[in-house]
Amino acid sequence: MNQSAQISETSLVMVAVLPSARDLDIARLLGWYRIPLRSAPKIIAVDYIAFYQTSSFAREQPAQIRWLAPILGHELTTRAELLQDQANHPRAREEYFKIQLGPLLELDTPIPAKNWKRVTFFYTTGERIKNAQNLNDLPVHDEERPILWKALRERALKSEEYQASELPEIALDPAILALLSGFTQAKS
Repeated sequence: MNQSAQISETSLVMVAVLPSARDLDIARLLGWYRIPLRSAPKIIAVDYIAFYQTSSFAREQPAQIRWLAPILGHELTTRAELLQDQANHPRAREEYFKIQLGPLLELDTPIPAKNWKRVTFFYTTGERIKNAQNLNDLPVHDEERPILWKALRERALKSEEYQASELPEIALDPAILALLSGFTQAKS
């Protein structure tokens, strides 16, 4: 079965680095991927994530995209909460996005890096994923670029509206408001 056929041509795709086979196992078995907040792309509300395998993939062909997954949601947490076996890691207290994933889809034909040396994050479309011969075919540099950025902005705004609508309405105690009001007047 053509796994990549599930992705539509208009799907928004974020290409992300997959540093190790352990990270692939986490994505496949536990259904999530992590991105450090300090290096995260501005928009993570996309349809799919395509995983760029680094040179650490000795068993498989390194420097390629072989897997992608639908993104089901995301949350902010710490590295220590994500990787409980690494509680003493130097970055254990740093914030990370935990991207919830659907099932991993294997591309029928992996997308090799060709002459790329390093990949972090970039955006592309489902059409480019389906038709790419190598990584050079994925970035959007032509007349599609404004369309891609408009779609990404709309998705980001929609995501923010959803998150804001999920916040509960909290009735504030008038006594607390009075105390806060007195506190701010005293500071002035």
